[in-house]
Amino acid sequence: MATSSSFSSIIDKYRPDLGPYEELYKHCHANGELSTQEKETAALITSRLQQISSDFDIRTDIGGHGQIAVLDNGPGQTILLRADIDALPIKEKTGLPYASTKMMRDTDGIKKPVMHACGHDFHITSLLGAAETLVAARSTWSGRIVFLFQPAEERGSGARAMVDDGLYDGGKHACPIPDVVLGQHVFPLPAGTTATRPGPIMSAADSFKITIYGSGGHGSMPHRTIDPVVIASHVVVRLQTIVSREVPPDEIAVVTVGALQAGSTENVISDEAVLKINIRTVSAVWRDRILASVKRIVKAECLAGNCPKEPTFEATSSFPLTINDRKVAETINRSFTQYFGDRHDPEMANVLGSEDFGILASAIDRPYCFWFFGGHEKSKHDEMVRRGEEDSLPVNHSPYFAPVIQPTLTTGVDALVVAALTYLGKEEEEEDWEDWEDCQVD
Repeated sequence: MATSSSFSSIIDKYRPDLGPYEELYKHCHANGELSTQEKETAALITSRLQQISSDFDIRTDIGGHGQIAVLDNGPGQTILLRADIDALPIKEKTGLPYASTKMMRDTDGIKKPVMHACGHDFHITSLLGAAETLVAARSTWSGRIVFLFQPAEERGSGARAMVDDGLYDGGKHACPIPDVVLGQHVFPLPAGTTATRPGPIMSAADSFKITIYGSGGHGSMPHRTIDPVVIASHVVVRLQTIVSREVPPDEIAVVTVGALQAGSTENVISDEAVLKINIRTVSAVWRDRILASVKRIVKAECLAGNCPKEPTFEATSSFPLTINDRKVAETINRSFTQYFGDRHDPEMANVLGSEDFGILASAIDRPYCFWFFGGHEKSKHDEMVRRGEEDSLPVNHSPYFAPVIQPTLTTGVDALVVAALTYLGKEEEEEDWEDWEDCQVD
């Protein structure tokens, strides 16, 4: 394992000029692709990996457009570093000179604007930059690194798709089984900072499409109908009581009705209404209880409203809890504190966003750690916090989400390199001996 004093010297010596990566970031930002359609993005990643080194064992088309690049460098542990690569169906409003104007047809066949509104463009460029750094620094570490680029994170399906497609040893893609799985995400924190914590760090997220059935008719004869809009409205209000009256005040949970869709004109009572619901929880116990409460309330309101048939529940996405392994998180925290100093927060608060990253580890019963790195210009972030206006700062999935390129990119690269060296770095004495040998003259 590398010692703390070696991180800076290795990174200063081997990290490449990041100017080309800044341009790559701008290209990725302007050319994002929706989940499951990341063909051009994947091809770009493959090309860049081939340019970095011919020593990568690159395996593509895993679970869609996923891929891995395996770098063997002698005896030691195997680690996996992950980046997600998909964008979102959001119209960009940042006004940046490299803002996306791209349009794509989503899986529903509808043409939509596309934006990297969650920072996956930073994840791509950071992992590629870290890969080039670690290739150049091979004399300082020993072991094996798997650089994994994952599609379809935004739908919560990409990690599972890669695993189910035979990602790991014994499957058709035969990725070496890692000893530890590591990943990161850009976040609305001050640029140049990092943060993580042991234990639960991101919530579970469960989304449903719920259809409530009524009996439609003319708006002038409501007594001859069963109005699903009224019943759905009661459901929306009643669902708010789950968090306020069923969940303990010291437990974190969110129940959101993101859409209520019914009818198409004002004088027709529809025969059905659709609710789209998202549930966020940070414990397995309350995840199960809240899901049960949602179903109980919907069924009860449909019974009270005399619906002609039972409501239907269609799961649309599901993200597991992200729970950092305590030992791995403590190890990463020590290294990040040593390298980033007070710019690293080792006890950040729970994040109610969700990730499918953990599946890459839990599928093979391996420990993992996930951390965050900041993207907001520090002086602006600090000023907004001082004025109590931090809620005005654009967050992930906002059409205004625009992390500053630097020092965000440098931090993303350095964090991955420090994490890799933490597990694979040679002892400092060995590095000193190699430096002495390099100075000898035949």
